[in-house]
Amino acid sequence: MMLSPERLALPDYEYLAQRHVLTYMEDAVCQLLENKEDVSQYGIARFFTEYFNSVCQGTHILFREFSFVQATPHNRASFLRAFWRCFRTVGKNGDLLTMKEYHCLLQLLCPDFPLELTQKAARIVLMDDAMDCLMSFSDFLLAFQIQFYYSEFLESVAAIYQDLLSGKNPNTVIVPTSSSGQHRQRPVLGEASMLEGVEASLFYQRLESLCDRHKYSCPPPALVKEVLSNVQRLTFYGFLVALSKHRGISQANGRLN
Repeated sequence: MMLSPERLALPDYEYLAQRHVLTYMEDAVCQLLENKEDVSQYGIARFFTEYFNSVCQGTHILFREFSFVQATPHNRASFLRAFWRCFRTVGKNGDLLTMKEYHCLLQLLCPDFPLELTQKAARIVLMDDAMDCLMSFSDFLLAFQIQFYYSEFLESVAAIYQDLLSGKNPNTVIVPTSSSGQHRQRPVLGEASMLEGVEASLFYQRLESLCDRHKYSCPPPALVKEVLSNVQRLTFYGFLVALSKHRGISQANGRLN
């Protein structure tokens, strides 16, 4: 059996951690214990074989709780593919749906899928329009895939954007005063911040270091640089729109191929 260059270059423990093998082993054992009466009829070996076959095929996330669906990059990619395969006829028929209707579709695959993620994806498409406006399936899917797959990364991007808008030094450390006793909460991105925009080159410098810290949960740095090199200034949502429409973002990880 030939091993990939990536496998040969990494120690065993690091490779297993990168592939989240422990996550799947723990889940498989939990599923085994929950269904031990059924498993006893055809054997533990067959159960584990079928479980890991489903992981490889990407069907293991269907109808599971959100905490599991978002637990690993592979799970997220599998969920995106499942959503596309199940509902792509919506796009072929040219139907337009509201944010709430798309959320209902997501809940058919994951009953406790959070509304907040669907709202954030819709905001990328609708921008300043009302949240009950209609969206095409392709527009929603492109926005949803980056919002869902890169959710933690985008939270950090929003924080960086807000810091640049306020002129905050990235090396500044904020210590709570005795009078407050608590950290100040980060302001929510509002209309003013959406309209002002920041310098693209400075924005990229901050995102470059962020990508180094988020090696397995951020878009390819070269594609981020390409998106930002085409403009001098841009807004946070302008960045998300450009990111969602870049074909290389989807192709990089093969999520919808």
